[in-house]
Amino acid sequence: MVPGMSAFQKNPSSEQAMALEERYGAHNYHPLPVVLTKGEGVYLWSPEGTRYLDFLSAYSAVNQGHCHPKIVKAMQDQAGKLSLTSRAFYNDVLGPYEKYLGEYFGYQRVLPMNTGVEGVETALKLCRKWAYMKKKIPDQKAKILACSDNFHGRTIAVISASTSGESRDGFGPYLPGLEIVEYNNLASLEKALKDPNVAGFLIEPIQGEAGVVVPDEGYLRKAYDLCKKHNVLFIADEIQTGIARTGKLLACQHEGVRPDILILGKALSGGMLPVSAVLADDDIMLCIKPGEHGSTFGGNPLACVVAVAALEVVKDEKLAENAQKMGEIFRSELSKLKHENVVGVRGKGLLNAVIIKEKGKKTAWDLCVALQEKGLLAKPTREHIIRFAPPLVINENQLREGIEMIKKAILEF
Repeated sequence: MVPGMSAFQKNPSSEQAMALEERYGAHNYHPLPVVLTKGEGVYLWSPEGTRYLDFLSAYSAVNQGHCHPKIVKAMQDQAGKLSLTSRAFYNDVLGPYEKYLGEYFGYQRVLPMNTGVEGVETALKLCRKWAYMKKKIPDQKAKILACSDNFHGRTIAVISASTSGESRDGFGPYLPGLEIVEYNNLASLEKALKDPNVAGFLIEPIQGEAGVVVPDEGYLRKAYDLCKKHNVLFIADEIQTGIARTGKLLACQHEGVRPDILILGKALSGGMLPVSAVLADDDIMLCIKPGEHGSTFGGNPLACVVAVAALEVVKDEKLAENAQKMGEIFRSELSKLKHENVVGVRGKGLLNAVIIKEKGKKTAWDLCVALQEKGLLAKPTREHIIRFAPPLVINENQLREGIEMIKKAILEF
């Protein structure tokens, strides 16, 4: 036990750990009945020593695998040197980090934040500021479009743009100036863009939480072109789809789209701590002046060093290429499975979903429990959809091991 950490019982059992969380924690999550105590690469272990293949990757936060040694070392080295200064002062790693990140993704400016939803909130504020300063929309009239069935987080502002009752109900009144267009529907977008007060269009290139919904080929490119035509900012939430998850560094790159505002998070730190960022060019980013937005922890030295290490791993280990190759194998193999309860398989790279028959005798949750019993961890995104997103460091043997577990669980379903 760590000295001074008397609150933590030495080697609690899975049953004890779950009971403590149930008793003392808020009931805002419904986890699978599994406790995890150790992670390495694509594997996780329970306190009792059971090993699992991780096919969720902490919702794509650990694309580089659990506890990647290069990222761990970078974190350890910096933690013993300087962790936080706040933005009241300069530190010696934020500037180099911003330069590295901007050049890595091809943007002139970086605004560092912590959590993914903070990144989304930052993008919304940045878009509004640009709308009044550059597009000259009348004060208090700017509108931002979001897509049906989106998931950008759970703050008041973000759920104001949600169509999910689970996220919205009981949390009103909602923030004005956020309107919904139908996802993957260019006519819906084009109609909304006729309003001259529209400043931005916020979109997930693939809707992960909605069930790994991949839009029609060409949709993102045409949506981007429509935004350009109407002088509207194209804002891409690549928190889950970015950083090599879909087989390219960014999912938007599959259609040659460069977002006006890019939102990153999750795998930006390799799962080591909360790190997010918003990227844009001077014309947009410099609309925000000192004192108008920020965060005590945003751009802290520890986060900067960890993020650089995490991105180096992505590049050095060619994780985008691996995601592309492994994803093709995953979809090909599972598409061969013929079963009355399996409706379809879809995805891109290593962000995939298996859709089962709605309103059947068993739900996606039941299948995830069956998978856990076989040694694979995944989570439903809807009652009838399971998302499969293993760490991008997975090799073909490990992937096929997981595929066999999924096939067996479905055949016994």
